[in-house]
Amino acid sequence: MSISRDLLEKDLYKVLGVPKDATEAEIKKAYRKLAREFHPDANKGDAKAEERFKEISEANDVLSDPKRRKEYDEGRALFGNGGFRPGPGAGGPGGFNFDLGDLFGGAQGPGGTTGTGTGGGFGGGLGDVFGGLFNRGGTTRVQPRRGQDIESEVTLSFTEAVDGATVPLRMSSQAPCKACSGTGDKNGTPRVCPTCVGTGQVARGSGGGFSLTDPCPDCKGRGLIAENPCEVCHGSGRAKSSRTMQVRIPAGVTDGQRIRLRGKGAPGERGGPAGDLYVVVHVGPHPVFGRKDANLTVTVPVSFVEAALGGEIKVPTLGGPPVTLKLPPGTPNGRTLRARGKGAVRKDGSRGDLLVTVEVAVPDRTEGKALDALESYREATADHDPRAELFKAAKGA
Repeated sequence: MSISRDLLEKDLYKVLGVPKDATEAEIKKAYRKLAREFHPDANKGDAKAEERFKEISEANDVLSDPKRRKEYDEGRALFGNGGFRPGPGAGGPGGFNFDLGDLFGGAQGPGGTTGTGTGGGFGGGLGDVFGGLFNRGGTTRVQPRRGQDIESEVTLSFTEAVDGATVPLRMSSQAPCKACSGTGDKNGTPRVCPTCVGTGQVARGSGGGFSLTDPCPDCKGRGLIAENPCEVCHGSGRAKSSRTMQVRIPAGVTDGQRIRLRGKGAPGERGGPAGDLYVVVHVGPHPVFGRKDANLTVTVPVSFVEAALGGEIKVPTLGGPPVTLKLPPGTPNGRTLRARGKGAVRKDGSRGDLLVTVEVAVPDRTEGKALDALESYREATADHDPRAELFKAAKGA
């Protein structure tokens, strides 16, 4: 089952602020609203906002997936006031000798075969909870364990962040110990933990015949105990391992963005799935271009004549040929022009725009014919006061 005990103890609907019968559209709308409000990019240095964003993302991951949402709802219905787990020795002396697969799986057919009917069964979601703990007939079996999640960081250039890049990441994580083949025992023959009977879990608290579970303190949740602990991993079955992985960073990532790569974390144990890899992206600055969401920005100097009379100007683009933009006559300093489709890549594959801000360049010195021309211009426009409206507005206020 993909829903952990920690998730079952959380009210994910409350996290997103939606009712339990909310539609997929309502969940999506609520998530987008909260994600915009608490996104780390909008709350720089706010640890509480970052933690809230993680909770929102976690809730959306479950509730936006119909299969995981069904498992979560079924698990909450059963474990809402504490979950049922067989205690140590269940099925053995002094314990209950029954097949949990019959209670939570399909109906038992003649001759001990299991059918797919629904009579008295809870279906696949909850059947998976107990299927990993017990074989048919009530015998225990050690569960596979999911690998740990890993977090790493990568620094990209401005261009790599816009276009995407494949980068090498060297990571250290826990992996099955090579010396004992992940058994924890130097002879390769660990025994089933007598405390948890191989489940890796022990009951905690009770009420009305129900209880929650915690990792077994004796085997640390492994379900196995090494009689002759491996000298490398000291009986844990896990050892530190380093590896280099080529990771593809998608186009359009932003500084501080956290990317999740499913199944790229630490390897699982006893056939369990690998954990996830979380990569925090840092983006370096560019000497010419800036960025605003999916749009790139650039400031382009123009002469006084170009601004006054208009014309065409060439503008550089990131990694491509220059574009030519039309400058209208009388363009003021600070006006922004737009080169469509020359920005960063959005999630849907489309591109943003290049926003070009005009900056009128004033020469330090003017001599010769240029000076004569400007003197003539000053005489021709002597009757025009560019600050008249300013003083009028100031007096009116």
